[in-house]
Amino acid sequence: MNAAPAPKRRTRSGPGPKQQPPAGGTPTPGADTAPLARLLNHTADLVQAVRAGRSLTDALGGVPGAVRPAVQALAFHAMRWLGSAEVLRRTLAPKAPPTAVDALLLTALALLWPPSTPPYPDHTLVDQAVEATRTRAARAAGFVNAVLRRFLRERDALVAAALADPLARTNHPAWWVERLRADWPDRWEALLQANQQHPPMTLRVNARRSSAAAYVERLAQHGIVGHAGAGHAVTLERPLPVTRLPGFAAGDVSVQDAAAQWPARLLVGGDPSVASPDEGPEPRSDVERPPAPSRAWLAPGSRVLDACAAPGGKTAQLLELADLDLLAIDASPARLERVDETLARLGLAARTLAADAGEPAAWWDGRPFDAILLDAPCTASGIVRRHPDVRWLRRPDDVAALVATQRRLLDALWPLLRPGGRLLYCTCSLFKDEGEHQLDAFLQRHADARTVAEPAAPGHLLPLADNRAVGPAASAAFAGDGFFIALVEKT
Repeated sequence: MNAAPAPKRRTRSGPGPKQQPPAGGTPTPGADTAPLARLLNHTADLVQAVRAGRSLTDALGGVPGAVRPAVQALAFHAMRWLGSAEVLRRTLAPKAPPTAVDALLLTALALLWPPSTPPYPDHTLVDQAVEATRTRAARAAGFVNAVLRRFLRERDALVAAALADPLARTNHPAWWVERLRADWPDRWEALLQANQQHPPMTLRVNARRSSAAAYVERLAQHGIVGHAGAGHAVTLERPLPVTRLPGFAAGDVSVQDAAAQWPARLLVGGDPSVASPDEGPEPRSDVERPPAPSRAWLAPGSRVLDACAAPGGKTAQLLELADLDLLAIDASPARLERVDETLARLGLAARTLAADAGEPAAWWDGRPFDAILLDAPCTASGIVRRHPDVRWLRRPDDVAALVATQRRLLDALWPLLRPGGRLLYCTCSLFKDEGEHQLDAFLQRHADARTVAEPAAPGHLLPLADNRAVGPAASAAFAGDGFFIALVEKT
């Protein structure tokens, strides 16, 4: 997926309680290893980083590994309700405090916001937020304490007043809301609501080794509940570390959203809405490559280009589904290393190259490709529930810049495709300028291009709040992110 790229008075609780399990949920990983005040400080650092324009994924790299899962859970919660917190803070403290204090205050208010599910008891959060302030700006501890306790006293009135502000109601920037409203007049509110939900953890079973149904049985033997979906997708009832997935290290399974599994299946020739057969080979734990499943549109040995390959999920899926001569390129050498790591874990082979797909003169050998997968850089507006910081990082003019990049890539890659070959264009975006409108403009520029409507017509997959989806290619088994997918054939 190619998203385009910020104090010491002790309270009565003493040095701070160990982190407790979220209310009504399971213990957060690392829950018994750190005082909550420490976790809140790390979370506030992440909020501060995102507000400065840095991605949450990048900023999380600076959090100690022992507490990273717990901090990530808090940061994701804070990102989902940051708009509400901003409105509350402006009411409670019209003059913004220093940046580091403001980030901690916003973190605490987001975690206390009542329409969400607060992960800790109110007074525990307040006490530990005050304790955390002492390590950031000791003189501000009294200020943070006063603001948060006023919120607890006047919560109902403050929340009601805040909800008069669209930012608090939607938790998305105004320009984002207006674009969604224009693109999806009947569904924009449902899409915003879906972005506030926790996404499921979905797996892709290695098609060379097993089926979704067989892997579900294997999970059950390890006490893990999963449900087979379309293709080789398995959705887990509860997320868990990949180290607990049977056969993960050996390449039997990968983590990949359900929507992200559709492009490779469409390009190879399978129907992505159909579940894999119940019967399948016994799961393998070696790296030997058995033959790929049959019924592929692409013949064995077909030349295929994955034009924006990192981090490698779709590259690997193509090779799991068919025996291909595949070239995977990406503009980022660092991200391309992840493609190599993914292929090595799965026991698959492809040529990889760090290059700009939009400049084929620098890397193309002149031999046409049978198929091209272009998972183009985009706003990532379809994966906000999985990357809740995206909405706060994007700016209105990013859309036009990314649309121009997509157009450049499409026009540069089209001449590389043989007559009768197919190009799969996809983005993890809900914005129509990056989907339908981009496709329509491409078809107008290229008279030798036609869309392929079977087994799925071009269109958007739209996530809903209950982990269902709507769209021309959606099925009852779908529980994926927002995507636009179009298969185009050269005549």
